[in-house]
Amino acid sequence: MKEKQAPEGWWESARKVVSPNCDARPNGEVSLLVIHAISLPPGKFSGDAIEALFTNQLAVDEHPFFVEIAHLRVSAHLLIRRNGECIQFVDTDQRAWHAGRSCWWDALSREWRGALNDFSVGIELEGDDITPFTKAQYNALTESVRWLMTRYPLLDRSRITSHARVAPLRKTDPGPAFDWAYFDQRLSASGKY
Repeated sequence: MKEKQAPEGWWESARKVVSPNCDARPNGEVSLLVIHAISLPPGKFSGDAIEALFTNQLAVDEHPFFVEIAHLRVSAHLLIRRNGECIQFVDTDQRAWHAGRSCWWDALSREWRGALNDFSVGIELEGDDITPFTKAQYNALTESVRWLMTRYPLLDRSRITSHARVAPLRKTDPGPAFDWAYFDQRLSASGKY
């Protein structure tokens, strides 16, 4: 059974919170998925700080760390909370500002590619490098990836990577706490591998 698609690149299973931190994809290509992890403040879960960061409304007086990052203009397409709730900030047909300075070996074109935001979707998992992610998060991640693979034919498992892999000198997320084998198993079982 084919899943019903929302108009444009908005996933019907996600709560919509629009981020201004996006723009048009230069070529309309979507062929890579980058998995991230975020917690604000670091190591703390829940609260609305991630939403506030992605919508440029972070209150610097709520935590000392927020002073360091409030100037950032960043976003992701999706955020998956610890309880499995999905929040979508950017239409997946648009470019979200999630990967930063990064590069990736594209086996299809046989070249190193930079400017990954131009052709990738970014999914943030609420978490950090050391805290295991929840079953609810893996369930929601699998469902969102199934939706993306249906929507964008170039996406397959070989085109899913981590922020750490595309920016190894800057980033470590989603870190060793992310269970790639379990995620692969879930994705295989979904029939969309």
